[in-house]
Amino acid sequence: MTPSPQAEQHDAPSLTEIETYGVERIPDADRTARPLDLFRVAFGGANTFATCVLGAFPILFGLSFWQGLAATGLGLAVGALILAPLAVFGPLNGTNNSVSSSAHLGVHGRVVGSFLSLLTAVAFFSISVWSSGDALVGGAHRMFHLPTNDGVYALAYGLFAALVLTVCIYGFRFMLFVNKIAVAAASLLFVLGLFAFGGDFDPGYQGSFHSLSTPGFWPAFIGSALIVLSNPVSFGAFLGDWARYIPADTPRRRVMGAAFLSQIATILPFFFGLATASIIAAKAGNFLDPSAPDYVGGLLAVSPSWYFLPVCLLALIGGMSTGTTSLYGTGLDFASVFPRFSRVQATVFIGILSIAFIFVGRFAANLTQSISTFATLIIVCTAPWMVIMTLGFLTRRGWYDPDSLQVFNRRQRGGRYWFTHGWNWRGMAAWLAAALLAVQFVNLPGQFVGALGDLAGGVDISLPVGLGLAAILYLALLWLFPEPRAVFGPEGPRLVRAVDTPVPPITAADGAPVAAPEPAEV
Repeated sequence: MTPSPQAEQHDAPSLTEIETYGVERIPDADRTARPLDLFRVAFGGANTFATCVLGAFPILFGLSFWQGLAATGLGLAVGALILAPLAVFGPLNGTNNSVSSSAHLGVHGRVVGSFLSLLTAVAFFSISVWSSGDALVGGAHRMFHLPTNDGVYALAYGLFAALVLTVCIYGFRFMLFVNKIAVAAASLLFVLGLFAFGGDFDPGYQGSFHSLSTPGFWPAFIGSALIVLSNPVSFGAFLGDWARYIPADTPRRRVMGAAFLSQIATILPFFFGLATASIIAAKAGNFLDPSAPDYVGGLLAVSPSWYFLPVCLLALIGGMSTGTTSLYGTGLDFASVFPRFSRVQATVFIGILSIAFIFVGRFAANLTQSISTFATLIIVCTAPWMVIMTLGFLTRRGWYDPDSLQVFNRRQRGGRYWFTHGWNWRGMAAWLAAALLAVQFVNLPGQFVGALGDLAGGVDISLPVGLGLAAILYLALLWLFPEPRAVFGPEGPRLVRAVDTPVPPITAADGAPVAAPEPAEV
């Protein structure tokens, strides 16, 4: 009797065993994760103070509590729908999403995903360390009168960074363990906040717009929704880092459902940020000055004294959770671009660079405000890449050649995804055009306004422009310039055409032939 795939699986390695796998395809026997694990990691990475800060933006933009809640719900729902399909690549191909993008951008074009994930991770790692460090120091100052000088902040940042780097070095299993604790603990502390602020919270907070026709309402509403939407989108390049340990035969609806629900669940920290921001606006409005907002300082100013300790715990737990989900993927992807580095070496290298950036950006260059703008621009460029991946999956009917996906990592040439000298100009052109135009529509007053940023009456429509243009251009290019039939698998293409173009064999860098196994159908 042939053993089932589940029977052939190995036991999960211990937490103290350092992960050795890089971006090579994870063997089926070592895939012991579940969709629930994906939910925990993705939700844990967003169940933090950084998300609360995003949740405060509707109030900062002048919306009432209920208007802000509607914008938050809209942004979360749309963002989760955009993100969910990116979860299927990990189980399907056993590798991260940047490597999987070789199928649509080409063997060399996959570096686009690697570059975007690197920038996103460094930006959000920095935001996490700064916001959590500030909350920890502020809470300790209120409880123990700890001084709030640069030395104390540096100590807090260094503590977070060192803990995060240690977890990432051990790898996926240790990170999953941390997030299991973080999801429950942070959620409990947020719920505890309902009691801390229940007496001060007024759901009737009016804001600046008393009706939908008030001038400036729609720019504020749409801008708030897009800021919320950017949070799920920021996970797009990382889902494969965690989902690659899920067995390939896991139903796709369960994997996508886990990714979708992980973002819907972040209504908890978003609601916390929205509700507390409305309290801050009413009782300590100077902390929400649009020119220099300080949500963490305002939160501490309106918190009852007994909630200072939970604030510090939230800072510590949240900083660990977000930091690990960001930095782990960065080290993994850096190792895939520079195969001479092992995953551990790449993680240490990127971790040290990121920590250096955090200290220089905070104390020497004062980048704490501009890093949020930088993160927004990265996400605007990432959204079209996600659309191309999703549409590519649909046109290929979910069929991929895992061996050809690894050509770049092995420093080989040829294969199904070689296209034109390693570049699939169809996907590259659609991504580049959509990203460049979307950036022109960014409208962040006082920070960055693109050349076309005022075209929609002050509304930032950069993400809708990027998403829509990428979809239209990519499908049009696939129809006008069909891809080789070999990339579509036995059932052929969906929605687009194909041509009978020969596929170059996989060879070593010196041209020597390489025997490639037949791709497995999933």
